[in-house]
Amino acid sequence: MATKRSIFEEVGADAKAMAMPAGGGIDARPKGVRRGIRLWLVALFLLVATMIAVGGLTRLTDSGLSITEWKPVTGALPPMDEASWQAEFGKYQAIPEYQLQNKGMSLGEFKVIYWWEWGHRQLGRTIGLVWLAGFLGFALARRIPTGWTGRLLLLGALGGLQGAIGWWMVSSGLSGERLDVASYRLATHLGLAFVILGFIAWYVFLLGRSEAELMTARRGREAKLYALSTGLMHFAFLQILLGALVAGIDAGRAFPTWPLMNGQVFPADAFYVPDGQGGSLPLWRAFFENPGLVQFIHRMSGYLLFGFGLVVWLRGRKSSHRATQSAFHQVMAMLVVQMALGIAAVLTAAQVNVAITHQIGAVILWVLILRARHLAQYPVAGSIREGTA
Repeated sequence: MATKRSIFEEVGADAKAMAMPAGGGIDARPKGVRRGIRLWLVALFLLVATMIAVGGLTRLTDSGLSITEWKPVTGALPPMDEASWQAEFGKYQAIPEYQLQNKGMSLGEFKVIYWWEWGHRQLGRTIGLVWLAGFLGFALARRIPTGWTGRLLLLGALGGLQGAIGWWMVSSGLSGERLDVASYRLATHLGLAFVILGFIAWYVFLLGRSEAELMTARRGREAKLYALSTGLMHFAFLQILLGALVAGIDAGRAFPTWPLMNGQVFPADAFYVPDGQGGSLPLWRAFFENPGLVQFIHRMSGYLLFGFGLVVWLRGRKSSHRATQSAFHQVMAMLVVQMALGIAAVLTAAQVNVAITHQIGAVILWVLILRARHLAQYPVAGSIREGTA
């Protein structure tokens, strides 16, 4: 016989049976996944940034052509005995850089440049392994959020392409009479490194908030500011490529004066590139191979970039979001620092420590621009009470 229960008891029982689900149940797992992937991408970001710096030092120390073969797997092992070292040195002695520039170099001196290039390539292998281990780990555990598999695969594909372009670059300096790698190939290699770094940084920014938070934030996007910061991003990327052209032909050491170039606004013989037979190469070659013209273009582009950055900053400081304002303040401050570093690099004839600091400054500026652009697209809403609207 069923026990009679009052209407109040039934309501109470139903209330207990209909227990409220835990808050944020739907987002709980994705947040955990996003956090883990974000940490993995931060590690990749730091490795790629280090790779750019090591690559710059490899170029500045003229070490990039010390390894004359591309062996993605077996090349991970350096020479292990004296015979192996002599064999590697013999391969280097067969290329133009040794014959025309470093003839008489000792084995000990060769080892110094060899270790720079070996370390550069080894770091590239490490980045590839970190990406592969992370991607397979998250994929096999089925922990990659919806819509992110393609993005993460893109990073791996770009990394593989970067390795191939790296060898394409090195191979340009192994024959003929060239003492360095082709400057346009160097620019392609460095440019792709910044593209990869940019994608990683953007993904890190996106993973810093949930999809729901991003959707809400986008309703308050500042379209004009986003467009301006996108233009600044593209302009900064162009300047990075021009900087690579300067580095590729050592143009930074050609005119160690500022603001004039050896007393002239426009360098003499800017469109002349000797062909080795008393004549001149085609005019278009000067834009890649004449040190005066290449450095002049880089300088002028730097001035224009600074001016455009100032315009973007003046717009950004009027943002209604304090975090966005702060991001654009940081961009402007780094623009000033980077211009000062560029001038210092010129005046010191691209002294190694100054030149590499200038390149690291480009990395910092690049990421700060991306962060400001992200906040223009996904502003962080503040608190009226705290005055951070």
